[in-house]
Amino acid sequence: MRLIRLLKNDLARESAEWVDDGLISRDQAEAICGRYGVDYEQARHRSFGYNVLVGLGFLFIGLALITLLGANWDNIPRAVRMWGLIGLTVGTQGMGLKRYLSGDSGGGIGLFLLGNLFFGASIILIAQIYHLGEYMPDGIFWWALGCLPFALLTRNPWLAMQAGLLGLLWFFMDVSFGFYPALFPLFIIAMLYVLLRGPQSVLLLLLVIASAGFWIEYSLAALWRYESGFYLFDLHAENLAVAAAMFLLLSVFSQWLSGRESNVARDYAAVISVWCLRFAVLSLLVLGFAGPWEELLDAGWQHRLGMWLVLLLFAVATVWLGRRAGRRVFPAVLLAALWLVVLAVSTVRNEDYAVYFQVAANFLMIGFGIWLVVRGIHSGISHYFFLGVAAILVTAFLRYIDLIGDYIGGAVMFALFALLLLGAARYWKHYQAALDETDREKRP
Repeated sequence: MRLIRLLKNDLARESAEWVDDGLISRDQAEAICGRYGVDYEQARHRSFGYNVLVGLGFLFIGLALITLLGANWDNIPRAVRMWGLIGLTVGTQGMGLKRYLSGDSGGGIGLFLLGNLFFGASIILIAQIYHLGEYMPDGIFWWALGCLPFALLTRNPWLAMQAGLLGLLWFFMDVSFGFYPALFPLFIIAMLYVLLRGPQSVLLLLLVIASAGFWIEYSLAALWRYESGFYLFDLHAENLAVAAAMFLLLSVFSQWLSGRESNVARDYAAVISVWCLRFAVLSLLVLGFAGPWEELLDAGWQHRLGMWLVLLLFAVATVWLGRRAGRRVFPAVLLAALWLVVLAVSTVRNEDYAVYFQVAANFLMIGFGIWLVVRGIHSGISHYFFLGVAAILVTAFLRYIDLIGDYIGGAVMFALFALLLLGAARYWKHYQAALDETDREKRP
């Protein structure tokens, strides 16, 4: 199963038990771990849970000190408060730098995380002492910016995520006040640098993708925004079409990435592929109701020119990556389907047609579920198979809710789903029998 790449640290610890039980040799265990790009010794003695516990420990140390200071805040002279906060932050970061340079990277990273918390608390409390402005997003921005040098210096994913999450918080706060956060790409670039140059991190990968997606969507909203007292950032129906095009591009990008020789690239490809499939299933489930289609058909679609230009840009990138990945037809078919739906919805503009789009979405969901089942059988990826089965069953359940009172229609639909699932089971049995027959013919 390809998703074993996402559990490779558990695989390393499991292989250690195989060695202890005498099932395989140590060299074989190291070779298995090496195939998935994981260090056998490190994975045995240092786990993700250990890192989380250490990180949480440093976090609560920081919270304890901040709480202690807050309880006695009014009794401390103003100058002592300010210089004490500065000294606490600089001292913690200095200790972290000393431990990191001495070779204790884990301890140094933990102190850097703690020092960054003290830095944020210092910004907030010093601003409160001297009444240095009331615009909260500025303080979050400087806090996030102060975390970046340590993330870039160490190339550590946890420090990069700390800076990235603070940057994302500043991004949303700035947008909520009607301002465009022009410097947000700085945090995306920094996280991308750590992702490419530092240790592997699935969480950082997802944060980079999410941050880039939000930045693109709200950048378009900045171009399409209107004035109502002050500038507001509203997401339009066009943003939904752009989001669908982005996920299609990501899906093709994952296919291209899976063909790379790097184990890390293949791991990232598996993660992106899984989340794109989940997004597709969730989107089709939502579009299986008439309400979303009515909203889309009733939308203004006042920015169609800009939307089509963005869709064209994503289409060029999707086709190019598809050719590089050896997938020319499939991306083109999905692009054509997406463009056809967007063109129809933005042109019809009549809510009475929502039911037709709803029916089409439900049939598309069933077809997508069947494709996942067949794909899972052929490729041996159980996630595809079970995701396809879950998609069909959830669709059946939702349609049953819609058909309460119409027992004949519900019975017919359940019978149809039963035939589909039994047909998939029969196909699986036939396919496995054919594989077994082929294996027997190849044996000497």
